[in-house]
Amino acid sequence: MMYNPPHPGEMVLEECIKPLGLTITAAASSLGVSRKTLSELVNGKFGVSADMALRLSKVFGGSAEIWLRLQSKHDLWEATQRMKKWKPKTSYIGQEARV
Repeated sequence: MMYNPPHPGEMVLEECIKPLGLTITAAASSLGVSRKTLSELVNGKFGVSADMALRLSKVFGGSAEIWLRLQSKHDLWEATQRMKKWKPKTSYIGQEARV
């Protein structure tokens, strides 16, 4: 069963910014983004884009792929929660495609 993975912004704040004693303003400057952009990321208002993943990788370490994977896991968990009661009208699983 999937658990609720943290938003990557939370990890940026708790694992990168706070341990280094940085302010959001200083970290945003290092990342080359606005304070508002970083604040929205760490507050979970939007996710890690490919561009941000590359920036995070270069400033705080880890690969861009890891940052994107964290975002993907979080997004999939949220979508799974929203879709729990949804049922397709038709399912084609197990049927051959006829082209």
